[in-house]
Amino acid sequence: MAALLDIRDLRIQLGGRALVDGVDITVAPGEVVGLAGESGSGKTLTALTSLGFVPDHATVSGVVDFDGRDVLALSKRELKALRGDRVAMVFQDPMTALHPMLTIERQLTEHQRVHGTMSRRQARDRAIELLDRVRIPDPKTAITSYPHRFSGGMRQRIAIASALACEPELLIADEVTTALDVTVQAGILNLLQSLRVELGMAMLFITHDLAVMNVVSDRLYIMRSGKVVESGPSRDVLADPQHEYTRALVDALPDTEVAK
Repeated sequence: MAALLDIRDLRIQLGGRALVDGVDITVAPGEVVGLAGESGSGKTLTALTSLGFVPDHATVSGVVDFDGRDVLALSKRELKALRGDRVAMVFQDPMTALHPMLTIERQLTEHQRVHGTMSRRQARDRAIELLDRVRIPDPKTAITSYPHRFSGGMRQRIAIASALACEPELLIADEVTTALDVTVQAGILNLLQSLRVELGMAMLFITHDLAVMNVVSDRLYIMRSGKVVESGPSRDVLADPQHEYTRALVDALPDTEVAK
């Protein structure tokens, strides 16, 4: 199957330092690919290139191919059409991912109307449907509220609803469970898994938690210092890690039998 996202020999340098150094990653349609490694390894920066985001004054080379188009070669107008529509992203911190001064309705309907042909009423009805889909209680009331009225877990669900509004083909989930307690984490992971099956979308799932990767991802890439040091089917990588860095990450888990 042809890759939906195909990153080849991606290199990003800033101030003489290689932030990403020769990275190759592919994501097939409907596949969940994990991207793991310690903080500063280049995971998020690599993923952000899928949306055409790179640091100011950085030197970038390589190819970021999304469905046959090189994202790095797209114009600002073309990137605007891509972001939030065909590729969407859910960020790490649910407490800052939503704008505190805008209602949930505004934050779920604005990009629907930008990317589509919906009326205000149609976009509102769609937003209520999305809140119900991510299991927000009483979505008709919730849509009129502001983010501070919701817990961290509920905010993350709303951020996921916002990302799904235009039914993207690829969802980038960046450390979406890191700031949440264990019970809420499990709920978010189950939600993402069910939405993935329901919508048939691909996911690029970024985390430093290999136990989470074992649950959600089909294939796994391990990054360290801007490079991919190991990759393969998730169960194979976690059951029998070949690189010393991957072995150290697996050994650091409370339960080392992550690949049961």
